[in-house]
Amino acid sequence: MKQKILIAPLNWGLGHAARCIPIIRALLICNYTPILASDGAALALLKKEFPELEAIELPSYNITYTKNGNFLKLKLLLDGPKIMKTINAEKRALETIVKSRQIDGIISDNRFGMYHETLPSIFITHQLRVLSDTTTWLSTSIHQRIIKKFDACWVPDYTDAPHLSGIMGHVSNPIFKVTYLGPLSRFEKQVIPYEFDVMVLLSGPEPQREILETILLKAFKKFDGKVLFVRGVVESEQTRYTVKNITIYNYMTTPMLEHALNASKLIVARSGYTTIMDLAKLEKKAFFIPTPGQPEQMYLAQLMLQHNYAPYCRQEEFTLDKLGIVDRYTGFKSRDNTANFAELFRLFERK
Repeated sequence: MKQKILIAPLNWGLGHAARCIPIIRALLICNYTPILASDGAALALLKKEFPELEAIELPSYNITYTKNGNFLKLKLLLDGPKIMKTINAEKRALETIVKSRQIDGIISDNRFGMYHETLPSIFITHQLRVLSDTTTWLSTSIHQRIIKKFDACWVPDYTDAPHLSGIMGHVSNPIFKVTYLGPLSRFEKQVIPYEFDVMVLLSGPEPQREILETILLKAFKKFDGKVLFVRGVVESEQTRYTVKNITIYNYMTTPMLEHALNASKLIVARSGYTTIMDLAKLEKKAFFIPTPGQPEQMYLAQLMLQHNYAPYCRQEEFTLDKLGIVDRYTGFKSRDNTANFAELFRLFERK
């Protein structure tokens, strides 16, 4: 009888769900039965990618950003009691799922309550160090104490430098065992002719996703070239329309997105970690616009600049002229580093 593995990504933008897609594929190849569990857009994405798999809705963290990024840390602090309440609800939901579905193991991508005392439980994160400016020591300590409750911690990054996650995914003397998977991406590089000069790839929680969408749509209407705009809004039906030189989709499934990324000369996107892993796999040229108030994305954008992969600017500073410096950078280069999932999944054989 096939073992049932619950795979539960956090619904914070689409990145956590997207990077779970190659893991779900690996589970299927290795003859496991994945059961999908999340909420909101993350669950909607996984259901569209794997309509044949069972999908369960989990309690929602309801994480949103502030319009002013300077207030994000304060908002998250004030949201603390609500987040703890959600984690407890998540634990209760997991108990019910384990009993009703006879689950054999759990893979959580940043969902803090998705571990079980009697089942192998894996936590996926690229943040062994959680950057929060002057409170990084505190946010890191809290995060590491949570991770320690799991049986294994998988970090989607290279073991050896240069790293994509930098100091976030690589710490001295962690209090738990860490396994580096290499970057996770659902895409494969294709050598095909360019169809678009620029592809804008939006993602992340509201309202900042919509704020950036408004800024970029206004700017690119003045661009002399073909632009593909993927809004990152997963809805029941896919929509497509054209405004002047811009082709706009609300979302794309993996095959469409893979083709579009490969067929675009330059990618303009948030400096989210999943996006960076995808662009590294596809060896793309990029320009990053970090989410205001999110130290992680600012750090990653600065790290990509230091590696000479791609430039960035702050959201309020973006102009089309800034894209002119992209050719000074090398773009991303892929390195062979494929996780041995068959070996990693042996953890679920433990009784």
